[in-house]
Amino acid sequence: MRLLKPLPMPDPGEPDARSAASYLLWILSKQWKTLVVAGMFGTGWMACIGALPGAIGYGIDQGVRTKDTTALLLWAGVIVTLAALMAVLGIIRHRLAVFNFLVGAYRTVQLTTRHATRVGAALPRRIATGEVVSVGSADPASIGMALDVLGRTTGSVVTFVAVAVILLTISVPLGLVILLGLPLQALVIGPLLKPLQRREHAYREQQGLLTSRANDIVAGLRVLRGIGGEELFAHRYTERSQEVRRFGMKVAAAGAVMKGLQMLLPGLLLVAVTWIGARAAVSGSITPGQLIAVFGYTTFLLMPMSTFLETARKYTTAHAAAKRIVAFLAVEPGVDDEGDKDAPRSFDVLEEPESGLRVESGKLTAVACADPEQAAVLGDRLGRYRDSDAHVDGLLLRDIRLDELRQLVLVSDNDSMFFEGKLRAGLDVAAGADDETVLRAVRTAVAGDAVDSVGGLDGHVDAEARNVSGGQRQRLRLVRALLTDAPVLVLVEPTSAVDAHTEALIAERLREHREGATTVVTTTSPLMLERADTVCFVDDGKVVATGSHRELMDGEPRYRAVVTRDDEDEGQERQ
Repeated sequence: MRLLKPLPMPDPGEPDARSAASYLLWILSKQWKTLVVAGMFGTGWMACIGALPGAIGYGIDQGVRTKDTTALLLWAGVIVTLAALMAVLGIIRHRLAVFNFLVGAYRTVQLTTRHATRVGAALPRRIATGEVVSVGSADPASIGMALDVLGRTTGSVVTFVAVAVILLTISVPLGLVILLGLPLQALVIGPLLKPLQRREHAYREQQGLLTSRANDIVAGLRVLRGIGGEELFAHRYTERSQEVRRFGMKVAAAGAVMKGLQMLLPGLLLVAVTWIGARAAVSGSITPGQLIAVFGYTTFLLMPMSTFLETARKYTTAHAAAKRIVAFLAVEPGVDDEGDKDAPRSFDVLEEPESGLRVESGKLTAVACADPEQAAVLGDRLGRYRDSDAHVDGLLLRDIRLDELRQLVLVSDNDSMFFEGKLRAGLDVAAGADDETVLRAVRTAVAGDAVDSVGGLDGHVDAEARNVSGGQRQRLRLVRALLTDAPVLVLVEPTSAVDAHTEALIAERLREHREGATTVVTTTSPLMLERADTVCFVDDGKVVATGSHRELMDGEPRYRAVVTRDDEDEGQERQ
C-alpha cells in the first residue's frame, strides 16, 4: 500500500451530508488507514517522551545512589536511545499529521468545487458569495486541523493511561489523583463547548455576509464612483465590519476562557501530584529516583492534557465548518440531469412554448424584450438553466443529457466570469483554437484594443478581468463565446456596454462569423436588430410580433417604443 498518495485525489467520493457530525465521521472513515498509522506513530513518539522520567529515575536509583558506573552508563544509553527514537518518530508523526490535514482539506475543497459545478449558474442565486468563499477556503482548513490533531490525541490517551498506571504502582494516591483529575477537567470544560460552538457558527455567518458585501462593492466600484456613493457604502461596510468584530470578540472571549482553563486545570493537577509525591518521599514510601520520576511524569502529563483540550477546541471549530459545508452541499442544482437522449446533430426549429419563441436553424434571430429581465429568463430557458418545455424538433431539452445539451446550446451573458491568468487561456477554454481562429473571433468582437491593453493573447488578465474596462470585458466575453463554435449560440445583451460605432461593426461581423449557424441575440439595439434574419418582440413574457426590424418598426408601435425609447410615440399610437 502506498501510504502517501498525490493530491488532489482522482475521486473524493460521495459525502454523507445528512448533518455536520455525519460529514465529519465520513471524512474520518475515508482516510482511516493513515489516521491509524498516524495514531501509532503518535503513540510511539509520546511513549518515548513519557518514558524519559522513568529512565532518569532508574538512573538515579541504580546508578547515582549506588555509585554504579555501569548502571549509570546503561541508563544514560537508554535515555539517548529514547531521545533518538523520539526524534525519528516525531518527524514521521508530523509528516503524517500534515498529510492527514492536506487530505481532509483537499477532499473538502474537491467536494465543494465539484458541487459548485453541478449547481452551475443557479449557485449565485442560492447562496451568498461570501458563503462560497468561506466554504472553499477557511472551512476546509478547519476540517484538516481536526484530522491533524488525531495522531497526537491517540498517543495522548495511551500514554496518559500508561503513566496513570505507573503512578499507581509507585503510589496509589498519586494514581488516583491522575485518574480522577481528568474527568473533573472534562466536567468543568464540557459545558463551555456548546456556547463556543454557537459563537463560532454566528461568527462564520457574519464573516460570509461581510465577504459578500465586500465583493459587491468591488464589483460595482465604478458605478459607486459615478453616482458618488463611495462614502455611503464605505460607512455601511464599516458598520458591518464592526459587527463582525463584535462577534469575533465573543468568540475570542470564549476561546480565552478555554485557553486559561487549559493552563489552570492541568497546573492545579500538577500541584496536587507534586505535593503528594513530595510528602511520600519525605515519609520514605518512595525513593528519590521515584520522586524525580514523579516530577517528570507530572510535567509530561501537561502535554496529553493540553492535547485533549486542543482536540475539543479544534473539533468545535470543525463542527461549525462542517455545518456550513453540509448546507452548501444541500444546495440543489437549478435543473436536474434527468435526460437520457443524445443532442441532435441537426435540427430545424428550437422552440420555447411558454413565450412562443421559435428559432430557425442556421439563422440569426434577434429577440427584443420590453422587460430587460425577460431577456435573461429566455436565455436561461433556451440553455435549460431553468426548466421549461423548450424543445428542438419536438425533443424536449429536459430529455437530453445535460452534458450533451451544454455542447449543443451555449448561453453567454454579462455575468460570466474570467479567471486570473493568461488571456488566451481565458478566451479559448477548450484550448483547441489556433492563432488564426482566435484572432478572427477577436476581430468579430472588435476586441483588438482589449487584447492589446493586457499585452496580447499571452498577456495577464486579473480575476474577473478587472484590468480592462467594462466595454472591453464585454467584448472579450463575446470572443470567448464565438471560440466555442456552439451549434446554438445565445447572446444576452452582448453590446450593451459598447459605443454605437463599435456596436455597428460587431453587428456586421457577427452575422458573417456565424453564417450558417444558429444564433440568438437578445437586444433592443437597432444596429443589431437590423442585421437579424428574424426579430421577435417579447412583451409581458410572450412573443407578440415577428418579422424583420423594418417591418416591426412600421407595424408594431410597442416595438418601436422599446427600440427608440420613445414612450410618447407608443402612447399616441395606442390612442
